[in-house]
Amino acid sequence: MAQIQLRGVQKTYDNKVQVIHGIDMQIADGEFIVIVGPSGCGKSTLLRMVAGLEKITGGEVAIGDRVVNQLEPKDRDIAMVFQNYALYPHMSVYANMAYGLKIRKLPKEEIDARVRKAAKMLELEKLLDRTPRQLSGGQRQRVAMGRALVREPSVFLFDEPLSNLDAKLRVQMRLEIKRLQRELAVTSVYVTHDQVEAMTLADRLIVMNAGSAEQIGTPMDVYERPASVFVAGFIGSPAMNFLAAKVGEDRQSVDLAGTGAQKVTLLLAKPTTATPGTPVALGVRPEHLLPLSDGPLEFDIDMAEPLGADTLLHGRFGAAGEPVTVREGGNVQVKAGEKRRFSVGTTRLHLFDSQTGKRIPDAA
Repeated sequence: MAQIQLRGVQKTYDNKVQVIHGIDMQIADGEFIVIVGPSGCGKSTLLRMVAGLEKITGGEVAIGDRVVNQLEPKDRDIAMVFQNYALYPHMSVYANMAYGLKIRKLPKEEIDARVRKAAKMLELEKLLDRTPRQLSGGQRQRVAMGRALVREPSVFLFDEPLSNLDAKLRVQMRLEIKRLQRELAVTSVYVTHDQVEAMTLADRLIVMNAGSAEQIGTPMDVYERPASVFVAGFIGSPAMNFLAAKVGEDRQSVDLAGTGAQKVTLLLAKPTTATPGTPVALGVRPEHLLPLSDGPLEFDIDMAEPLGADTLLHGRFGAAGEPVTVREGGNVQVKAGEKRRFSVGTTRLHLFDSQTGKRIPDAA
């Protein structure tokens, strides 16, 4: 077991293209951290720097009480699970899981005990004599996890391990990974672009954007108090709605331009630090818009998207026709062009700076 410390970690290619812009974070012993973000944000590069597969060009990475910048991957006491499984096709499941231990010259009895223990945990006992081509995608991923498990490392690193699986298998393997991590209490860092995976697996999230840590926090902290428009739009499905607004004279309300000359005023739970009249982006999650016949927000509905338990309503707001999405429970019947009204609770409103995209804090 070990904690991980990232101290101003940077990555630059060819001494001019900086792709990681100084990440600072302390990961506690036994914590499950998920690095999430869109393609190209630097999340896999950051993970590979912890693993030793990418050179660190600035800052320090410490695992336990050792700075590991100059250590080879084999000397960092880590085990990594990759997206493509990386199994030896000519070896049996048993041999794949045992290979790393044989390289380390562990006694045969210990190798056998570790492999069979991991196989039991992952329900691979009946598959030990098969080769990878005789396994399903989910079984191959379990073998890859088993190969990491038998090493009994201080740190597990996962690089988008479920992206090659179908939706049902991803759910099953997500639960399996979370169960194992809790049972073993091994410090784990997991990279994904799937925000559902991130929310369900993580003790804390690192939301990456263009090589920077946009926000670090628990899944519910990030969901309920996103630090920026980027985080608010990335975490949550469907994404948060953003409407142009201005801060009211009392600083505890915002004004929106409705249809025609109509002005819509919404109250805030607390006064904002923004000055009256400041243009802001008002964020509202689709699930927090509630149908109400005399609600203050009137939307023109373009399309209903039934999902079974829920229905997504896609429409437009105000003279500018700003796009909005509403999540309603059940099978909602609407016609294209229909107008519907909604309300939203004061605590469900989020204000962001129109220029920087950063969250505007409440007044003390």
